[in-house]
Amino acid sequence: MKRIVFSFTTLMVVFQSFAQTFTLKSNELGGQASSKQMANFNGCSGENISPQLFWENAPKDTKSFAVTIYDENAPTGSGWWHWLIFDIPSSVTELKSGAGNINGKSVPENAIQSKNDFGFLGYGGPCPPKGSGFHKYTVTVYALKVDKLGLDADANPPLAGFYLEQNVIEKSSLIFYSKL
Repeated sequence: MKRIVFSFTTLMVVFQSFAQTFTLKSNELGGQASSKQMANFNGCSGENISPQLFWENAPKDTKSFAVTIYDENAPTGSGWWHWLIFDIPSSVTELKSGAGNINGKSVPENAIQSKNDFGFLGYGGPCPPKGSGFHKYTVTVYALKVDKLGLDADANPPLAGFYLEQNVIEKSSLIFYSKL
C-alpha cells in the first residue's frame, strides 16, 4: 500500500499556484492605437480619447492606484509621458474611456491628473513624429501603499514617477504601438 504524505509546504505551493496576479486589461486597446486614442494636435487627427482600462486582483493592502502611459521611443532622449493620473481611490478598478479629459465626468472623484509632456493636464494621445518608426506605449497601473501621493496637478512627470516608485506595492502593464 502506498502512502501519500502532504505537508504544509506542499499545500502552500499548490495554493499559491492558483493565486491570481494583479492584471491590467482594456476592452479598447489592441496591439496598435486606434484613431480614437491618437492625438488631435501636433499634426495628428485622432480623437484624443484616453482608453478604457480596468484591473483585477490588486494587492490587499492597496490604498490607492495610479495610471501612466509612457512612450519610451520618443526622440527626446528621455521618452514621453502621455498621461499621469494618481490618487485614484482603492475602491476604483476601472477608468472609463475618456477619463483623461479633465473636463469630463469620467474621472474618479479626488483623482489628480498631472501635466503630461505636452504641457497640459490630462491625457495626450500618441502622435509620433513622421518617419520615427513604431513607438511603444506602456500603460501601467500602480497599486500604492498610500491614500495620496502628496502631489498636485502641477507635478511634472519625473517627480510623479519618483513618488510612484517610492510607494508602489505592485504594478501591472500592457503595451500598444503607434506609427505615422
